[in-house]
Amino acid sequence: MAILKHIASKNADYGEALEYLVFEHDEKTGKPIRNEEGKLVMRNRFIIDGINCEAFAFDKACEILNAKYHKNCTRGEIKSHHYILSFDPKDSTECGLTLERAQELGMEFAVRNFPGHQILVCAHDEGHNKSRNIHVHMVLNSIRMLDVERQPFMEREIDCKAGYKHHVTKEYFNYLLRDVMDMCQREGLHQVDLLSPAATKITDREYRAQQRGQKELDELNEQIVAMQMKPTTTIFQTQKQFLRDAILKEAAQASSLEEFQNLLKERHGITVKEQRGAFSYLHPDRKKYIRARALGNDYEKEHILELIRRGIHEREQAAVEEEAASNRINTEESTVTFLGVCYSTVYNPSYDYYANPAAILFVHSDLQLVTDLQTCVKAQYSEAYARQVDLSNLLKASRTICYLQEHGIGSREELRQEKSNAVERVSSAETALEKTEEQIRKINEKIHYAGQYYSTKAVNKEYRSALVKSWFRRQHTEELDRYDEAVSYFKNTIGERIPPMKDLKQQKEDLLQQKARQENALRSAVRDREELKTVAYNVSWILSTEKVNNKEIESSMRRKTPKRKQEISL
Repeated sequence: MAILKHIASKNADYGEALEYLVFEHDEKTGKPIRNEEGKLVMRNRFIIDGINCEAFAFDKACEILNAKYHKNCTRGEIKSHHYILSFDPKDSTECGLTLERAQELGMEFAVRNFPGHQILVCAHDEGHNKSRNIHVHMVLNSIRMLDVERQPFMEREIDCKAGYKHHVTKEYFNYLLRDVMDMCQREGLHQVDLLSPAATKITDREYRAQQRGQKELDELNEQIVAMQMKPTTTIFQTQKQFLRDAILKEAAQASSLEEFQNLLKERHGITVKEQRGAFSYLHPDRKKYIRARALGNDYEKEHILELIRRGIHEREQAAVEEEAASNRINTEESTVTFLGVCYSTVYNPSYDYYANPAAILFVHSDLQLVTDLQTCVKAQYSEAYARQVDLSNLLKASRTICYLQEHGIGSREELRQEKSNAVERVSSAETALEKTEEQIRKINEKIHYAGQYYSTKAVNKEYRSALVKSWFRRQHTEELDRYDEAVSYFKNTIGERIPPMKDLKQQKEDLLQQKARQENALRSAVRDREELKTVAYNVSWILSTEKVNNKEIESSMRRKTPKRKQEISL
């Protein structure tokens, strides 16, 4: 997934930003790395460009503009804004994203969303902690250099005029996040909904604290191992991560909110406070509470209550399944009394079924085909094997009789009707599954064109309000053609209004769940059909009144008579 990060800087030295983008820096201290001669070490790979300025003269250009408007002179003013567009590490391996293409996307994003500013755009392919994710830095002077046409995302009149500062609000940043999602969808890159609250919120400060703590812990463990002792822990855990792990663990085990709070206090020393419907957690080593929203959406009160309800349901379901399994075992191990004689329903290999053949009729087991002695060559050659086949057939016949009794089949006509119904059920299940798969194909097609529509909608809006439409269309031919193609698909091909992407994705999710149910139903129908085929064959063998109708089953049971060796005369 691609993410966008914003940093406001009050550093008046614009050259430090340029230095950071071009030269290697230590992740822990943030200071530049120097070689043995004391010279800065240049990064292995990067691409750098300037917008409304020369890239390597960015610092001087910003200083000249600041002096022109007499701004960015005091210490407390924000001098620059640093945006970082980080792509998913899998984009380079699975989606073909290159450093060059990332730089193009960064330039496009900067021109579209920061018009009139002096901007330094630089693409790197080396992320934190050796993640190797491609990311683009966009550093802009806080003062706008040029007058530009007012854009929909500009909230104030002065936001389009030169000499005024870059204005960042929550609404504007959400607009930038939507633009990132549209761009990734257009390019076929990995992406998630950046506007939804994060399930687990890890700030850059916490991330760096975890990295430093892990490094210190590794060094300490090396000393412990050198002293021939075993370290107690190998993974460093921040205070926030300690809270997250404990909260999720106890929420899954608690049966009520009060029990959840008690478990946290007794087992982990964590105190829970509720204020205006929001949770805050106190780490045992802290004096100040940490709000749930600082940990992530999964640690808010609503989600905790959902985890408790889910845990109660799972435990109840497990208890029901355990009881059912116990009853099933007891049933399988039970006995049956027939005409004053007690018979076991479980097959016992040590029991002498030759002495009491009737006992085999009460054994419950899976259905299997009987063996026709007339077509079994091995049985014709071996009398002992023939006796073994007789006993095996008796067992299989008993299973067939049990099946007929359990399903209430009292005649051969009813058996034929059940077979016919089973075949029809398989055919109906296959037809329903094919229809659902076709619906999924169509909904995927709609999602494709809807995404194409929403990603080019803003460009089309600018086109309609452009003064010189022919010039604007030449500049944005590809985007406008994609927009027209998407509109034509919904209007002319399927005759529908363009639905929201959220509705389409929900329809697809519903269809996928329906497909899973239909696949299960199809497997069950096929299993029933095969069982009835086996039963029909076995009934024909038991009654010995007609040939087996299923040619596939009959042929699979026949064995070829071994050919005699030809005598060779010399």
